[in-house]
Amino acid sequence: MRDATTHEGSLPSGSRYAVAVPHEWNGVLLVRSRPVPVGPGEPPWEPDEPLIGQLLERRYAVAGSASTMFWPVELVLSDLPSLLDITESILGAPRLTIAFGFSIGGIISAGAVQRLGDRLSGALPMCANLAGAVANHNRELDIAFVVKTLLAADLGLQLVDITAGDANLALATDLLHQAQATPAGRARLALAAAVGNIPGWHHPAAAEPAPDDFEARQRNQFAWFEEVGFLVYFLAREEVERQAGGNPSWNTGVDYGARLAASINREQAEALYAAAPLDLAADLGRLAAEPRIAADPGAVAYLERHIVFNGDLGGVPVLSVHTDGDGLVTPDQEHAYAEVVGHGGHQGLLRQLYVHRGGHCTFTFAETLTALDVLVERIESGTWPALDPETLNAAAERLGARSNVSVRGTSVEPRFTAFEPVPFPRRYDARDVRPN
Repeated sequence: MRDATTHEGSLPSGSRYAVAVPHEWNGVLLVRSRPVPVGPGEPPWEPDEPLIGQLLERRYAVAGSASTMFWPVELVLSDLPSLLDITESILGAPRLTIAFGFSIGGIISAGAVQRLGDRLSGALPMCANLAGAVANHNRELDIAFVVKTLLAADLGLQLVDITAGDANLALATDLLHQAQATPAGRARLALAAAVGNIPGWHHPAAAEPAPDDFEARQRNQFAWFEEVGFLVYFLAREEVERQAGGNPSWNTGVDYGARLAASINREQAEALYAAAPLDLAADLGRLAAEPRIAADPGAVAYLERHIVFNGDLGGVPVLSVHTDGDGLVTPDQEHAYAEVVGHGGHQGLLRQLYVHRGGHCTFTFAETLTALDVLVERIESGTWPALDPETLNAAAERLGARSNVSVRGTSVEPRFTAFEPVPFPRRYDARDVRPN
């Protein structure tokens, strides 16, 4: 943007930072946490990143830092005080400071409220891992456990203590495609998706399959596994374990039959097993009999620190946003977060919005900007404005055609919707942390 200035440099940790400020700044600073790593020396965002450009045009300043590692929660949260200090030395004291981010950037934004609420005015975690780090990795282990037990028992697939991530992912990807080619394999993949509450919707430009179109929904779940799920379960976990100093996940005591009974996909899994035909009870018996995986206590403690939630919002408003068709960071994460916030008595500070669309973080710019406007209004007025879908969609439409587009630049109508997430299957928050 021509009417903005970007300041770049390095934080004391060595992380690169950027602070972009429009020439007619409105006094609101957005602290953006990046979800994925960058290459060494690369900035937190590209100069032509469209969302950053639209935020600057709306006179927001944006600051952020970049991590070169996966699961960057520890580094980015520890960098935040320095980033805020440097930003304030450049801009002066902001009128408002709002943490925001997508995906893992969203869990960092929520973590910033819990850790640094006295330096923030609010937070906007988008499509975020709000069940917390321990719960997220336990859920991913559950999915991988079903895959290995029922589809790869003798193939040497590593679920934890991964030593050769690239080879492990290649093995997992090969068995995924083999399984998808047979009715029995598709049924077992559907069971794996069911224990993780993975929606049967994937592409943001496609209509959601009918609730009883079980084959179409399974194809969408396969697409989730193929695009990103297996990469997370069978490769990225290696980096998490390296940071945590061991395996931070376990499934001791997990009843997969009970998990299926409570799943959003129970009927789908049952129908595909019947069509295969395959004995569902026998497969559940195999899962029950399979030896369980225990976690390394030190690694669990690492993820507890980086981060599980305690329900403390630091006295500032938090507005979270999620698509209801997210199969990577499933929308039941929102239920887990609302539960712990409510347990702490802070539910009045939290509101959660949903967008009816497949995909992970597939918001239009207009939907993101509308959510930001809502949060700013709440911070400034002390009262939550109207949050019904009709009001939100009308506000997004008013932002015009240039903002009502996907990240790929295609025109998309706003799709805020009413939605109730189911409980997260492997809840783990501060109430579950055992004293050392």
